[in-house]
Amino acid sequence: MTQQNSVTRQAPTPHRTAPHASEATRLLCAGTYLDETYRRTVIEELYVHDERIVAPSFGFDAARVLAHALRAQRLQLGWAAAVLALWIVGVPLTNWLSLMFLLPVALMYLATRVRGPAPRPAWYRRAPAWILRLYARLSVVYAVLTLYSRATEDYDLLESVSDLSNFLLVPGLTLQQAILETSRLNAWIALLLPLLVALGVGVERHQFSRALAGELSRPKFPDAAADPAERTTQGGRFHHLRDRIRTEQSAGLVMYRADRPFCGAGSPYDTWSLSVELRPRDDLAKPALPLDNDTILNRIRPLLEALREPSTARTPKGAAAVRDRLRQLQIDECVFLPVDGLPGRQYAPYAPGQFEEHRARAVEEGGETRRHFLRVQVGGWEEELVTTVFVRVHTQGGMLMLEVAPHVLRPVRPQFREADRLAHDFLHANPLGKAVWALSRVPHTAGESVVTVWRTLTLLGRVVSRGSGRAMPDGPSVSIRELGSDDEASLFQEMDHQRYLKTIQDRVANGVRRALREAGYRTEEFEQKVINVSNGGVLIEQASGAFAFGEHGEANNWEAERRSTGHSAVGNSGAGSSGAGNSAGMEGNSGSG
Repeated sequence: MTQQNSVTRQAPTPHRTAPHASEATRLLCAGTYLDETYRRTVIEELYVHDERIVAPSFGFDAARVLAHALRAQRLQLGWAAAVLALWIVGVPLTNWLSLMFLLPVALMYLATRVRGPAPRPAWYRRAPAWILRLYARLSVVYAVLTLYSRATEDYDLLESVSDLSNFLLVPGLTLQQAILETSRLNAWIALLLPLLVALGVGVERHQFSRALAGELSRPKFPDAAADPAERTTQGGRFHHLRDRIRTEQSAGLVMYRADRPFCGAGSPYDTWSLSVELRPRDDLAKPALPLDNDTILNRIRPLLEALREPSTARTPKGAAAVRDRLRQLQIDECVFLPVDGLPGRQYAPYAPGQFEEHRARAVEEGGETRRHFLRVQVGGWEEELVTTVFVRVHTQGGMLMLEVAPHVLRPVRPQFREADRLAHDFLHANPLGKAVWALSRVPHTAGESVVTVWRTLTLLGRVVSRGSGRAMPDGPSVSIRELGSDDEASLFQEMDHQRYLKTIQDRVANGVRRALREAGYRTEEFEQKVINVSNGGVLIEQASGAFAFGEHGEANNWEAERRSTGHSAVGNSGAGSSGAGNSAGMEGNSGSG
């Protein structure tokens, strides 16, 4: 066994993809081209509000996402301005006939607002949105037939469409009289205008698809130096913010807002804590050693580091073939600092040596606002599933407090993961399919172009009026990684997350127990509250009783029984899935109280 361990310890740790080249970064960059709302939020949080310190970026590079968001915004703004110019120029050239398309444009935009956010709108929104879209399409048909009848001087067709005008509640006779007073050239230009708009829409989509299939493709994305987003995103503001973001997002010091201290880490997952009294053992001849926070953390760290070692491979080659994500386990220490009172963002303590200074003061002080954590992290599924466990130990007044705060970043949205497929399907579609798609988007385009230009001008106005670095510093309001995450994960991903979490929590509990025993303290009380069962489960005792997790877990809380009304307080173990009552994120639960 000793020889086997010596062999596996020599196995090199698998290379971990750099955050700027990770799959999570690539998909979030692609999302800025696919989702205008997401793109606008990225720019708002990272570019407009330059006083906000960026949230920690686990497994991705927020600066590169911002670069692509700004590039996508410039591309969309250019095409939106071109489309608006076509409509504005077309109105006088068509003698106001092009305004016949105004009704379907307004209806399509209204239908989009009524339907709500994709891809799963509320059921009560779908029917009215469908009716509005149908009415808009019929209005387009009416406008095209009317203009075509005037361009070809087919007056019989002009009379025939009057029935459709009555159905659409359009004053057909008045409109037909106005059309007859215009020239055939005006009618032909009015018919040509939607085709030109469709051409612009198609070219814009082609340009976006080329970006998704080009610099954002899996083979090319790791080469950040060749990324046109960062090379073409000019301006001192962007370069200044890019450098700040890359300094802040991976720092050990976490500047936070009081309402969201763990912003960026994902969703909290069964945070738990327990406290035990430090009682010296009776069987020792010498007194128990003083036990501080740093000593306990130093006992936990080696146990966590051992998770990187392959346990079954007998040769270096076999060990190197083990691809378990625990081999890339990251262990570091972080200090949470409130942003309140900071004179400016540039004064945040990120200079060399400042972290060690804060860490040395925070690890033992047990402060309320400045808090020290051991941060354990596993990035699975190409950094799309990130499990982070924050561990805090504090000893005070002969008591030991253990706090464990697990968080999970779930995979990127399905819409973003479909970026490669969407780009491939559009680029390889036949010309007829592209033309039909572009024509179907014409009614949406005018309204969207107005909104895009207005929002961009508003954004630029806010940037200019706010200046640079003048606002009071603030912590992160949102995490662009959390906004780009899905609400669910696949069964395989949930199984992996559970395995990472159980393994880490088990090693943390073992480390604390060993530190207590080696320092000469009794561990019975701790073992009653944190019990390792056959499958690595954990028991967490609460005021209302005890909860045992594991396949054969049993919980006994005689204190809870004495406080009860005489009923038994012994928990019944059972297998099951984790849920709201699972305080440590373990499978199977039993409870009493």
